Amino acid sequence: METIHLRFPLQSNEPVPPVALAIGYFDGVHLGHQAVIRQARRMAKERGIQTAVMTFHPHPREVLGLVKMSRYLTPLPEKLEQFAQLGVDRTYVMRFDRDFAGLSKESFVEDVLIPLRVQAVAVGFNFRFGHRAQGCAQDLGVLAKDRFVAEVVMPVVDEGVTVSSTRLRRALDDGEMELAHRILGRPYTLKGTVVQGDRRGRTIGFPTANVQPEGPYLIPKNGVYVVQVRRNGRIDTGVMNIGTRPTFDDPVPRHTLEVHLFDVNEDLYGQTLEVAFLHFLREEKRFDSVDALVKQIQADVEQARNWLTTHGWIGQQMG
Repeated sequence: METIHLRFPLQSNEPVPPVALAIGYFDGVHLGHQAVIRQARRMAKERGIQTAVMTFHPHPREVLGLVKMSRYLTPLPEKLEQFAQLGVDRTYVMRFDRDFAGLSKESFVEDVLIPLRVQAVAVGFNFRFGHRAQGCAQDLGVLAKDRFVAEVVMPVVDEGVTVSSTRLRRALDDGEMELAHRILGRPYTLKGTVVQGDRRGRTIGFPTANVQPEGPYLIPKNGVYVVQVRRNGRIDTGVMNIGTRPTFDDPVPRHTLEVHLFDVNEDLYGQTLEVAFLHFLREEKRFDSVDALVKQIQADVEQARNWLTTHGWIGQQMG
């Protein structure tokens, strides 16, 4: 997949291929977003042209001062990987700044879509564009003036509730990993590098890897999770603790992500791990002694292994 970073006004005079374009911010690339991209693919196939996505960076609501977006469901590199897996040929990453935010809905069509040789557009039902979000999804077909076709994709509904990034964020904040899986069509994952920790896990018989996320991911709520981990072409399972390890009374409590991989006895320092969160086991809590903590970890491991077996995750690949 080719990735092209754009800024308004468009500067490049290089020829561009005609495309069917899915437009949206697509944080999470959940099932609703995937439906929009699949529609663009269908339109591209019908016309014998490339499938493209236009996303925006940074988040429009942050630029407009409506909300501070410090954590993302899919930081930009992760989002691009998801687009590639969905069969997108090229992605336009449009810098969202005050100049772009000030475009009228007409200018967005005339000065952005037309120069990019857009022949077909797919957007979600709640897509808005132009200054002060004056344009709605249905306006695209009117403003096209027969130069391209526009399709509005209806919402994806899960158990009577519309799939959305907001709902996904709430699921992660509540530790509802199975719900997150249903919204995404895959487990919620993050990538991180194993960094040096205090190696306390080894002293109590449960070595852990301290994972530093590679991007500003939204981290699920504190607690203990059943996880699947991809690293160096292999798949492992284990448990991850997210939190501040209150049992150890650190002078300066740090928020950490520590994973214990089952049946793995090697130094993981420096490795990149892709961690998929499968199931929330329990809240993080303070124990009266290290022995009590060890006993609880043993129970966590047994419960996690049982859960993985019962739900068919042993040997199963990540989504």
